[in-house]
Amino acid sequence: MSIADIKKNVDAKMDQSIEAFKHNLTKIRTGRANPALLDTVHVDYYGSMVPLSQVANLSLLDARTISVQPWEKGMGAKIEKAIRESDLGLNPASMGDLIRVPMPPMTEERRKELTKVVRTEGEAAKVAVRNIRRDANEAVKKLVKDKLASEDDQKRSEADIQKVTDKHIQEIDKLVASKEQDIMAV
Repeated sequence: MSIADIKKNVDAKMDQSIEAFKHNLTKIRTGRANPALLDTVHVDYYGSMVPLSQVANLSLLDARTISVQPWEKGMGAKIEKAIRESDLGLNPASMGDLIRVPMPPMTEERRKELTKVVRTEGEAAKVAVRNIRRDANEAVKKLVKDKLASEDDQKRSEADIQKVTDKHIQEIDKLVASKEQDIMAV
């Protein structure tokens, strides 16, 4: 493995960490409705627990209401129960075949709690990025130790890896700030 390969891997792995972080952020609710909020809800479907998106169509009715349209007639009650029992604090209401999931307005206290959760997720993402940096620097040191690269190459590559790390950490900070702004907006 060469230094160029290590640098390429670092960038790809850090991009994956940021994608995972973005995915985690979609699960944290803001004042607006988002069908991705229900990704964690699983429904009993003929004896096995499956994600809600596999037994129903999820869409937005308006900015504060998610609609859930079950694909089978008998699933409505099970879906409603699964949403109600999830830890999301949502109270679905069924209207015939359609289940409406209104988003309750958040209190100031709840908004502050959620911003703390966002910051914690951001820190976890930064730690992941820094761990990738550490592993890459160790790989470069191993190349130098095995006499496959010079110490000058090591210094240069460590500086490049640090630049990539800084860029990714800055992106994480922007995502955290953006999400906090969404949460605190009334």
